Amino acid sequence: MADQPADKKFFENLSGAGKAIGVLTSGGDAQGMNAAVRAVVRMGIYVEAKVYFIYEGYQGMVDGGDNIVEVSWESVSSILQVGGTVIGSARCKAFRTREGRLKAACNLIQRGITNLCVIGGDGSLTGANLFREEWSGLLEELAQNGQIEEEAVKKYAYLNIVGMVGSIDNDFCGTDMTIGTDSALHRIIEVVDAIMTTAQSHQRTFVLEVMGRHCGYLALVSALACGSDWVFIPEYPPEEGWEEQMCVKLSENRARKKRLNIIIVAEGAIDCHNKPITSEQVKNLVVQQLGFDTRVTILGHVQRGGTPSAFDRILASRMGVEAVLALLEATPDTPACVVSLSGNQAVRLPLMECVQMTQEVQKAMDERKFCEAVRLRGRSFENNLNTYKLLSHRRPDAEPPKTNFNVAVLNVGAPAAGMNAAVRSAVRVGITEGHNMFAVIDGFEGFARGQIKEIKWGDVGGWTGQGGSLLGTKRTLPAKYLEKIADQMRANNINALMVIGGFEAYESCLQLAEARARFEEFCIPVCVLPATISNNVPGTDFSIGADTSLNAIVETCDRIKQSASGTKRRVFIIETMGGYCGYLANMGALAAGADAAYIFEEKFDIRELQANVEHLTEKMKTSIQRGLVLRNENSNENYTTDFIYQLYSEEGKGVFDCRKNVLGHMQQGGAPSPFDRNFGTKISAKAVQWISKKLRETYRKGKVFANTDDSVCLLGMRRRNLVFQPVVELKDQADFEHRIPKEQWWLKLRPLMKILAKYKTSYDVSDSGRLEHVARHSPKEVETGAI
Repeated sequence: MADQPADKKFFENLSGAGKAIGVLTSGGDAQGMNAAVRAVVRMGIYVEAKVYFIYEGYQGMVDGGDNIVEVSWESVSSILQVGGTVIGSARCKAFRTREGRLKAACNLIQRGITNLCVIGGDGSLTGANLFREEWSGLLEELAQNGQIEEEAVKKYAYLNIVGMVGSIDNDFCGTDMTIGTDSALHRIIEVVDAIMTTAQSHQRTFVLEVMGRHCGYLALVSALACGSDWVFIPEYPPEEGWEEQMCVKLSENRARKKRLNIIIVAEGAIDCHNKPITSEQVKNLVVQQLGFDTRVTILGHVQRGGTPSAFDRILASRMGVEAVLALLEATPDTPACVVSLSGNQAVRLPLMECVQMTQEVQKAMDERKFCEAVRLRGRSFENNLNTYKLLSHRRPDAEPPKTNFNVAVLNVGAPAAGMNAAVRSAVRVGITEGHNMFAVIDGFEGFARGQIKEIKWGDVGGWTGQGGSLLGTKRTLPAKYLEKIADQMRANNINALMVIGGFEAYESCLQLAEARARFEEFCIPVCVLPATISNNVPGTDFSIGADTSLNAIVETCDRIKQSASGTKRRVFIIETMGGYCGYLANMGALAAGADAAYIFEEKFDIRELQANVEHLTEKMKTSIQRGLVLRNENSNENYTTDFIYQLYSEEGKGVFDCRKNVLGHMQQGGAPSPFDRNFGTKISAKAVQWISKKLRETYRKGKVFANTDDSVCLLGMRRRNLVFQPVVELKDQADFEHRIPKEQWWLKLRPLMKILAKYKTSYDVSDSGRLEHVARHSPKEVETGAI
């Protein structure tokens, strides 16, 4: 193990010896709960604590007996890819009574459990907090009744509680995403994509009802992700006279040759008088007013089902590990906390602060303070709503304030799912802002040839769900075409440029910025949007397309693992794309439950390969008789996939056999995931607004002239915020030889994958441990802030 820096905190100093942790799932089930259970169990055992399953939620805690069972490392094998919860969940009336909680406390004390990890919604977590507050009183009562010894009252005096929010509705304040939300969005978008093809065939209108009794997150994000015509959510009821407005919009869309209409209704949708709006009511309205052939589809429990997405597996694994660390660090004075996600950071928040704020949202809606309800939902929700408003309501042609600025959009580099969603968003927001939008075909190569055409609102209809790049994309950098590109910019009077792509897009804009001294045409606002499956662009933690690719990898790994479960004693070596960037291999390994991942950023030698073979040999002696190893395509020029396959085959002779699989270009294809559609749509809208601002600032004497560093920026997500960074300033942060950023946030998660695969390693927890407070955001923060 490498020397540990003195200024960092490592979890080796935390020991769980002598501690017992109980893990339960409660309330409605959600995909990803099993990943959280697995992480809690393995991290708990890793720090030498005892870990217990509490089956059937609080009911199992009250009933005791076989419902509370100590578990081993192998107990949670093969559950990562399973939806729902393998330890069961049940509503429990008994736990709501003091008598029930008394029984529960007695059952926990008998096993020495004083640390609880509760995975559920706000009701489950509120119950856990009440249990904690009553704990000492319950123990005293048990001692008086002679059910436990006086010594036990002192020994088990404190109950520590950490919550993780498992809810597909994403209705819990304090976290950007709850476990299960992303997977539920996957189910919804799969259905919407399928319905769109049949609706188009018959020129039908479809009314889709999605879950969300008190929260419109699923409806709102799926409306953004599929470009629906209308959405009904509880937090943002339509204005008086919405019936007529909606019908006008639907008929206008049909008049523009759009063959289908999609309307999304959250099950808790209401009007401005707090009266319910049902999917049947919306259907009847469309039929009566417009006579359109209209169908209703209620998605129901389909949204809760299926396998968890890569995002949910990684989120739940991170939260599970963080929950165990929080329990180890808890003191009698620490309030019960909930592990949340803010941007890409795992944070701890006081449980009751979050619950209180969640209840305030409902109170605001009951009192018809809908703006307040939206604000309390948090920055992520408010940003989604603002973006939807921008994109959904097209102003009449006579109305847009014409700026006469010409803004060009192009794709550069390899195709990535979500690029089209970003182009659609840019075009529509640009038109709303009053600009003339131009599409450049085939990147800078097409630019030099003059393949530039004006693109209108209707031209980008239905683009959000399309994979690849509809504009066409090339890896060619502009350096060898500078003069021709400058000529085309002058000929088409291009006043601003949006470049959507990977490392090449970043490098292209750097070349344009450096050529400004020679070509005045490049003295215009330029914005780069990171879009690449490799996630290797400096200045951003996430790129459009990486999530879709990760899901493709994880889906394939699941199938491969399933095939191995029949044959037994088999190890699969899987090669992923990513150039020199190990993001896909590392995060794919974490989400698929792999045994090892070889990446360029972390050098490895023959000794490590040997250690991995020995580790797998030991694993084959247990009940988990299969192995999964991921290798980034450029992780090492000598230790190729073939070499590693041959080494494992030779060294594992008689113990296990080997197979290899090169995933190839399937990682670049497919329909974009909900995350990539949403991320692409939101950052593109934000980028166009930035371009508009820069155009206004730099317009002098009838022309645009922008030659400062901050007029060529990359819009990236950094930790918790979206930030515009000058491309020139990012030069020092980029390794141009290997086309990767010099520092990458996800490397901090690498030990997590190793710990969950049973390797002894060092894990930097410097970012953990601080209990933060729930932030209440001002509207200004939403404009400038997080995604």
